[in-house]
Amino acid sequence: DIIQAAVDAGPRAGPARTFQAYLAFTDTFREFLPRPGRSPEDFSLPKVLRTLFEKLGATYIKLGQFIASSPTLFPKEYVLEFQKCLDKTDPLEWSVIKRVIEQELGPITKSFAFVDPKPLASASIAQVHTAKLKTGEDVVIKVQKPGIDASLKADLGFIYVASRVLEFLQPDWERTSLSGIAGDIRSSMLEELDFEKEARNTEEFRRFLAQNQLLNVATAPKVFREFTTKKVFTMERLEGISMLDEDTIGKVTKDPEMGQQAIITALNVWTTSVMKMPFFHADVHGGNLLLLND
Repeated sequence: DIIQAAVDAGPRAGPARTFQAYLAFTDTFREFLPRPGRSPEDFSLPKVLRTLFEKLGATYIKLGQFIASSPTLFPKEYVLEFQKCLDKTDPLEWSVIKRVIEQELGPITKSFAFVDPKPLASASIAQVHTAKLKTGEDVVIKVQKPGIDASLKADLGFIYVASRVLEFLQPDWERTSLSGIAGDIRSSMLEELDFEKEARNTEEFRRFLAQNQLLNVATAPKVFREFTTKKVFTMERLEGISMLDEDTIGKVTKDPEMGQQAIITALNVWTTSVMKMPFFHADVHGGNLLLLND
């Protein structure tokens, strides 16, 4: 298992991630180090951990998203702070994102009339930019962050090997299926790196909504396959507000009951998909759901 994890991650991934972790810890420590003019009230442990997770990269941002989506498991202050991991992580510079788009699709001017250099959102493995196609459609482009595959393979490989070692040292832990859970997490997270598979799933979900007469209450963005690759996903732009919580929706819509009804509707659609589809959306957090303007 150790050899296989090392092969999957590549020879440079382990040392590189160790150095990145060192930088993340030292940068976070330096950022929150007490200094003149900073009161003790400014220090917040949830903020420190969220900052550290963001600096550690995609694997830990995913963990932060889990915390943000689990108010029954974690204290409220941690849930609120880690909601910033849903779509507000530090963005990459436009030049880096532009290079990925052009490596995958060719010159931007060939496919797009306009691409906004300012990101619409930035999350764990990808960054999103609004754009307009040559044919006039408003779209968003989801672009995979460079080097994220090696980073994930190194982190997830370490977690899997660590779970196997713990089971070897403590045989009683085998009953918890710790390594099995770690292995499932590794395989599912690595599948997220294939945007072509995500595009197929999105199209399948659109068909499910149509077949079950649910298009009047829910939708999924149209996929533009000719502008989609394993690292770039181009889809229809949907206008709305993030469903982070009922209060946020109520304030924006001026109707508190609308927030409650929207959440109930979303849960009903999701539950129906679990019962009727061969797969289901396993990452249902506020950053992945919109209450549309219409």
